[in-house]
Amino acid sequence: MKKLLEKLPFYNTAVLPYHLAQAVIASSKHHHPAKKIRVIGVTGTNGKTTTCFMIWQMLRHAGFKTGLMTTVAYGVDKLEPELGHMTTVDANTLNQRIENIASQGIEFLVLEVTSHALAEYRTLGIPFEIAVFTNLTHDHLDYHKTLTNYRNAKGKLFKKANFSILNADDPATKYYKTLSREYITYGIKHGENRAENIKMDVDGVKYSFGDINIETNIPGEFNVYNSLAAALVGQKLGLSPEQITDGIKSLDSVEGRMNIIDEGQPFTVIVDYAHAPDALEKVFASIPNHKGKIISVHGGAGRRDPSTRPIRGEILAKNSDIVVITEDDSRDEDPETIAAGFIKGAEKQGKTLGKDLFLELDRKQAIKLALDKAHKGDIVLILGKGHEKTILRADGPHDFEDIKVARSLLKARNSQSPR
Repeated sequence: MKKLLEKLPFYNTAVLPYHLAQAVIASSKHHHPAKKIRVIGVTGTNGKTTTCFMIWQMLRHAGFKTGLMTTVAYGVDKLEPELGHMTTVDANTLNQRIENIASQGIEFLVLEVTSHALAEYRTLGIPFEIAVFTNLTHDHLDYHKTLTNYRNAKGKLFKKANFSILNADDPATKYYKTLSREYITYGIKHGENRAENIKMDVDGVKYSFGDINIETNIPGEFNVYNSLAAALVGQKLGLSPEQITDGIKSLDSVEGRMNIIDEGQPFTVIVDYAHAPDALEKVFASIPNHKGKIISVHGGAGRRDPSTRPIRGEILAKNSDIVVITEDDSRDEDPETIAAGFIKGAEKQGKTLGKDLFLELDRKQAIKLALDKAHKGDIVLILGKGHEKTILRADGPHDFEDIKVARSLLKARNSQSPR
């Protein structure tokens, strides 16, 4: 019944009073736990999780007991995996977890904040000391309907926060400035704080801003933005340049974010969570001038904005030599119908089914197909699910991890290779 109601165009608005009541009750029930700590919120379409991890690690490395709540994991020193396919959990779970984290004597909490959470009042009662904006691109329009609504929902965080750190290279920052009590900006092309002398390779990025030199272990131009935002949080909180640089560099990786899977194969395998058009573009931009083939595995979730499917298909086809379209969290939507949108976009870019475009709806078999087509010097990109531990099909969740599946298939491949 609920699934049928959710299809009504006015459903999301109609249930807002319920969400508001739930948030008020949850905050009160758990004794307003966020008021006991200093909260840093990070929002944006892409880069939220990595930015949160960078801030968390930087503060911990500097000696501050710091909690973390993201799409990937939550906790303080020992992180628990986030098994639900939700970034900012429901209001009751959110307050319950904050209460537990606060009881461990933390000073800071780094919280990944989604537009859904802000629209549905889940963060009601959380006093944000600092809010960070990464970027805003086409995503979640199945829920928000328009990009303006999506932008405005995220804007609620900057109204609440005492201080905002905004990406000046993103057009939405112009709007968020009008909402912020106090702010600074950052970027590569624009902003008060700009990354300069940028050097990128497959192992990470290096750059400077002012007298601070940043080095990350995670590749991609987008991690220039993520780390610069994290560094500015450190500056605002009074960390020294050494504490900032050492802290960011000490983060080895974030699960499901540009993870290189190495089992001794003669080609590169990367698992990444990218599933929005802009995120896909940024993954491909992080591996420029590659001489070998690029083979991509990707699919789309059911009951999510279908307008992005052909767009993503085009992006995959334009940037890959071989594209394998597969399943993602299809939920109760027909996987073939979902895949058809991707195929349409890929064919528009000149890809041909059976030649350089393949449809394999079993995700494990799709990954195997991509690995089987890879040779020395190639790159296989497994995109869309990243850190997730399950895949959601019509009959419910099934255990599935891209990283584990890729490792298992590579080990099996290596064991069968002649020595």
